[in-house]
Amino acid sequence: MTKNRIFLLVIGTVLILVLFFLPRSVVRNTEKTLTDSVDVPSNPHITPAQLQNQLRILRTSWAAAASAEKSAIFADSLAELYSQAGRFDSAAWFAEQAASFFNTIEYWKKAGEVYYQAYTFSVDERKQSELAGKARQYLNKVLEKEPGNLDIKCQVAMTYLSSAPMQGVTMLREVLEADPRNQTALYNLGMLSVQSGQYKLAVERLEKLLEVNPTHTQGRLLLGVAYLNTGNKKKAREQFEFIKQADSDPAVQATVDSYLKDLK
Repeated sequence: MTKNRIFLLVIGTVLILVLFFLPRSVVRNTEKTLTDSVDVPSNPHITPAQLQNQLRILRTSWAAAASAEKSAIFADSLAELYSQAGRFDSAAWFAEQAASFFNTIEYWKKAGEVYYQAYTFSVDERKQSELAGKARQYLNKVLEKEPGNLDIKCQVAMTYLSSAPMQGVTMLREVLEADPRNQTALYNLGMLSVQSGQYKLAVERLEKLLEVNPTHTQGRLLLGVAYLNTGNKKKAREQFEFIKQADSDPAVQATVDSYLKDLK
């Protein structure tokens, strides 16, 4: 198995389904001038041209806002539209503007989660570190108010992977101590085990995940990879063939076919 293929598997918990919506351009933090190109929107009822027009109108309103409150309201709307366009860097920048003004859990969560998405899709190490720090900044503010929010804790844990990976692993283990059936923690620990070559440990985590949720496509795909690397080709094939029958997404099909080809 190539390192590039493993990278495609572990780049984020939603990569397989949104691989083709990577952001291409971002907001400059010190300017209000943005590029006009937009990616395909995730909302099928809005065409790229319509989305681009909405963005242009909102950017004009944001730039001309007569008060800080109106500017923050427009920024929040722009964050939503940029998220629809798959341009998470830009969405995160605007979400931060709104969060800085409203300063509530709701807006901290929005900013943190969009920065987390931007971090997930970034392939530049320096940018990853910057985006991870921003995501932690806002998600930790949420955790201070909601210490029992395990989903947020899992996201914070994953932001440490580029700087302090063991701290992230420790946080994920803490999530499992609180909730042994937490799917996000099980998947992320399994994914990290695959990434680090600890395939037997990956099998343990991912088998548990599928006990909790047999329809977890990405977990099953990673389990197949883990089986393949422990020499259990029979079980690896079973996982890949199950996915091939259960998920018709073209990106998933292509990935599974590449692994099945390795098993021939």
